[in-house]
Amino acid sequence: MKIIIIGGFALKKLEFIYKRHSIRKFKNVEIPNEDIRELIKAATYAPSGKNLQNWHFVVIKNKEKIEEIAKIVERKNAELASYTSDEDLKKNFTKYVKYHTVFRNAPVLVLVYAGPYPSTGLEFLKEKGASKEEIHRLLRPSAGIQNIAAAMENLLLAAANMGYGGCWMTGPNYASKEIEEYVGFNKEGFFLAALTPLGVPEESELKSPKRKPVDEVLTIIE
Repeated sequence: MKIIIIGGFALKKLEFIYKRHSIRKFKNVEIPNEDIRELIKAATYAPSGKNLQNWHFVVIKNKEKIEEIAKIVERKNAELASYTSDEDLKKNFTKYVKYHTVFRNAPVLVLVYAGPYPSTGLEFLKEKGASKEEIHRLLRPSAGIQNIAAAMENLLLAAANMGYGGCWMTGPNYASKEIEEYVGFNKEGFFLAALTPLGVPEESELKSPKRKPVDEVLTIIE
């Protein structure tokens, strides 16, 4: 393990970050419940605004149920595509359904639900009679969803570090209502925000897509 010396402190290189890849093919290997609990625990250690922890994780291990959820997405994809007469638009939409259902071959599917989150300052803008533009500007960062995103990243980093893999998915959200109804999880104010398959990666050599140069995405103001 390489060591970086910064300000007199020895820090392990952030190798665990680079273990995470988007995994879409899995071995037929079960994940023990103890490991699942550890992964969800890691997810819950993500930061959340006001410490509301407005997340809930529904873990599905039943392969028939996972397959049915994939079929729900396929049916919804076909339904939405039928609403347009633009063949190019339809073709471009339906071709992605295979990516929206890659979880069907995973031993575990995790549905991440988001709960209520009060946007700081919203009540004051409403009292002021703020414009739609002002309210949109306040809500645009989606602070409550950022909490869910932080938890999901923790989950995926922990999974990679334990030898598992996942794939952060929001593509199937156009079928979220149908998925929610099928799963039957009900908690007041909560809705399906994202999902990820979990399992042992089928491929041993994993690569990440090329990243933009740091200088392209970094601005330092001194």
